[in-house]
Amino acid sequence: MAESKSTVESVREWVSEHKLRTVGCLWLSGIAGSIAYNWSQPNMKTSVRLIHARLHAQALTLAALAGAAVVEYYESRSGVKADRYSKYFPPMDARAHKD
Repeated sequence: MAESKSTVESVREWVSEHKLRTVGCLWLSGIAGSIAYNWSQPNMKTSVRLIHARLHAQALTLAALAGAAVVEYYESRSGVKADRYSKYFPPMDARAHKD
């Protein structure tokens, strides 16, 4: 019987296939969360709140990009990426050159 994927495995697979969407979602949630947090702080100008929100989201985005780079490196070293694309290409011996 085929085993169903766990939620964590499904999320990991989706993140692996949609790295840039994941980074964009993290950026958007970082901006929203930082603005929400900074708005609760009294005695702070709106411009300072927005600058802080941008800095927090920028740091989160850099961390997410670094994480995506690590995942990409791991996939290229482990051969997972090659296995994923191998179904689109015929085997090497089937593509023999004409002499």
